[in-house]
Amino acid sequence: MIGLCLGLAGTVWAQLPMPSFTLAWNHTIEKIRWEEDYRVTPAGLLLGEARVRGSGAGMEIPDGAVLRDGSWHYQRQLPALQPLRLGRTPEAGDYQLCNDNDCQPLSQWLGPPTASQPAVELWSCEVDAR
Repeated sequence: MIGLCLGLAGTVWAQLPMPSFTLAWNHTIEKIRWEEDYRVTPAGLLLGEARVRGSGAGMEIPDGAVLRDGSWHYQRQLPALQPLRLGRTPEAGDYQLCNDNDCQPLSQWLGPPTASQPAVELWSCEVDAR
C-alpha cells in the first residue's frame, strides 16, 4: 500500500498509511495559517489546492487566488515532490498533518522540533498497512 514516509536522507522515522493529507502550519512572523493538500502517488507527493488566511511579510497572495470562507484558495502546477523537505525548528513551531479533518502535530510521530535536527522530509513509500 502506498503511504507517507517521514524522515531524513532516506532514513524512515515514521510510516503513515494515507493516500492523501493536508500539511498545515502558522507563518513564523505573521502567525497566519497556511494549508496545502497533497495526494500520495508512486511518483511522489502531488500538490493540489493550497490555502492561506491572509497576507503579510513575504506572503503575497498568488495570482488567480480566490477568497472563500476566509482563506485565499489557489493551485500551483508543480511536478511530484519526492521528497518534500521542511524546515522544522523549535522557534518556528511544528507542522500539522491532517487526514480526514483530524490534525496532529508532526511531533506525534517524530517528537518535538529540535535545533540539532532542523529538517524533515516527506515522501511517498510502500507501507505495511497492519
